[in-house]
Amino acid sequence: MLFRLPLDVLILLLPTLLFALCFHEFSHAWVAYKLGDDTAARMGRLTLNPIAHLDPVGALMILFVGFGWAKPVPVNPFNLRNMRLDMMKVAFAGPLSNLLLALVGGLLLRLTGYTTYFEASLGGSIPLLLIWFVQINIMLAVFNLIPLPPLDGSRIFSGLLEHKYPDLVHNLQVFGPRILLGVIVLGYFTNIHILGWFLQPFLNIFMYLFAGIH
Repeated sequence: MLFRLPLDVLILLLPTLLFALCFHEFSHAWVAYKLGDDTAARMGRLTLNPIAHLDPVGALMILFVGFGWAKPVPVNPFNLRNMRLDMMKVAFAGPLSNLLLALVGGLLLRLTGYTTYFEASLGGSIPLLLIWFVQINIMLAVFNLIPLPPLDGSRIFSGLLEHKYPDLVHNLQVFGPRILLGVIVLGYFTNIHILGWFLQPFLNIFMYLFAGIH
């Protein structure tokens, strides 16, 4: 699972980001365990301990480059009761967990009474931290639902279409990582932020639905 933020923001929000990342990976492991696969549990991934989930290279990339990743949760599909459907459930568990965190943060933000970003910025550190908490989790959820490997959306998309459009699924598996990397590199070195353009409308919608912020 991949995530990208400016370096100065990352330093301030590192605890929030670490929790969101670890909760995301823990959710994959927990759902897999409930569906019959204990692979992740046996490897110590059924925990919120960040040490169990963070990839050393991915963590350094987050700090010094602005985007990075956590270790993917290992899943043995042959241990699942319904291989195709259960793999989709395991994949969806990560983004769903971030949406649930965003909802909780949004409800807490509603209690502050602020309805705009400007009002929240004048309200002190707590409203601002809540806003960032909600935004991070929304962006993690939506980003990971993009149907390109190695993101969770690719497993969901493949499960839905692998029988009807096997060639499309195969091509996405082969070329998807290159497309994703190209989009990220393009945004990093230029002002063409395709991912930002894609994420922003969803961020606006969920911020309003969860937190009432516009």
